Amino acid sequence: MFPDLENGGLLLVDKPIGWTSFDVVGKLRGALNAFAGRRVKVGHAGTLDPLASGLLVLAYGPRTKELPDLTGLDKTYEGTLTLGEVTPSYDRETEVSERKAWTHIGREQVKKALDHFTGPQLQRPPLYSAKRHKGERGYHLAREGAKVKMEPVPVTVHELMLLGIEGQEVHFRAVVSKGTYIRSLAHDIGAALGCGAHLSALRRTRIADLDLADALPPLEWSERIAPLGRK
Repeated sequence: MFPDLENGGLLLVDKPIGWTSFDVVGKLRGALNAFAGRRVKVGHAGTLDPLASGLLVLAYGPRTKELPDLTGLDKTYEGTLTLGEVTPSYDRETEVSERKAWTHIGREQVKKALDHFTGPQLQRPPLYSAKRHKGERGYHLAREGAKVKMEPVPVTVHELMLLGIEGQEVHFRAVVSKGTYIRSLAHDIGAALGCGAHLSALRRTRIADLDLADALPPLEWSERIAPLGRK
């Protein structure tokens, strides 16, 4: 029977842009609570920023015990970085703070930069993030105007493929290890090219063998689950 409250289960969710991961968990927890007539434990296996869309894996019931293992799996993204524009958050959350010439950057330069950032490396997380600096969340420090740099962490970019270039927009696919910030990757690629860049679009398509093609939007999951409890 679905949902299987005794054994628990996984829900593959296609998170829309504008939703936080917490929003998705809250929506699906409400549906599962309505189905069960009691509170059901629900968690997710790795956040997605509000401006990103795509695969968010939720676990409920006993299978929430698997979340630490799921969080550690490699993830695949398709995204777009915009050349010539730098933002403090490394994405569209904040306004452009610096503009640089980018029209001289050619396809081969971009490909070489992507190759340079493939493999094991130390990556500095964005200050606008949930990472902590001396006990404080980065985004709190950023909003207070603190001028600090996050400590670099080891990550691995298994694959970084150029999908296409349209004007100042570079489309790419990345397969990365746990803890990799695609925003930082976009920022660092722009710095390496000398023109600056920020992440302007991002969609997570896979977590290991779990595929976005098998996911449903949170509202559709809710509409499927909640009514079952009223029968």
